[in-house]
Amino acid sequence: MNLKQLEYFMHVAELGSFSKAAMVLDVAQPALSRQVRGLETELRQQLFLRNGRGVALTEAGRRLFDHSVAIMQMVAHAREDLGASRDAPVGRVTIGLPPSIARQLTLPLIDHFKRTLPSARLAIVEGLSSHIIEWVTTGRADVGLVYNPDAQPGIEITPLLQEPLGLVSYAPPSKRRGAAAPLPFKELSKYPLIVPERVHAMRRLLENEAALAGVKLDIAWEVSSVPSIIELVCAGYGHAVLTRSGVAASPRAAELVMRPLIEPAPASALCLVVSATRRPTPLAQHSMRMLTDLVRTLPT
Repeated sequence: MNLKQLEYFMHVAELGSFSKAAMVLDVAQPALSRQVRGLETELRQQLFLRNGRGVALTEAGRRLFDHSVAIMQMVAHAREDLGASRDAPVGRVTIGLPPSIARQLTLPLIDHFKRTLPSARLAIVEGLSSHIIEWVTTGRADVGLVYNPDAQPGIEITPLLQEPLGLVSYAPPSKRRGAAAPLPFKELSKYPLIVPERVHAMRRLLENEAALAGVKLDIAWEVSSVPSIIELVCAGYGHAVLTRSGVAASPRAAELVMRPLIEPAPASALCLVVSATRRPTPLAQHSMRMLTDLVRTLPT
């Protein structure tokens, strides 16, 4: 297996066609096919299924594609690291952000890179915390912000912010002024809730707190998208349990009222994660410091 084979394989996978990949790579299609066949022979796996419209990845092909993305990204990092001075923040960095945080930090991140790091390249990817941890572990992302991560050998975790949870409800205009009264956690069972699926960090945190407090939650709807949850709350389908920053990221925040949960007062931990097995580049280290500073500006 060599880098050329992986590069050719990735182009075919992304474009779904040997002929299109050959045009982009500026190589003869038979030569491209030989490289991919050689890869399949060495791995003893079929990587593509041929159909009338082109090709599609097999299950083995999808696994290899994930590995290939991480391998090619690490090769690029190695070239950039060795081609730059030891402490220069240059090259490319990929930052993984949860959607609610991405809506607040994407603009200041890009603005900072444009003003202070013109020689660096930034990629921002959005995903659930569990996906971001996987991307950091496999090398698809260099740095990530995640909620409530479990300790595991592949990542280093740095807590940045504790965000209290509150019951979020639609409020008519007459009730949108002034601070909302706190809500004892045991009374949460009285409210039909719109919550993410169980893979979502916020859902796991909420259910763990409910189990410890002996509270049975009334789960009315399961929706993984926080913006969609807020739309449903505004439409009167139920209530949500969110952080203040999650509400602030919505264009409909002014229509909502948030009652802090107390007795107990659960909080969601926003953490910075990096790989425990790869040394961060100077650019990744710079990005970590920048993220830490930006998180301190989030509403809590």
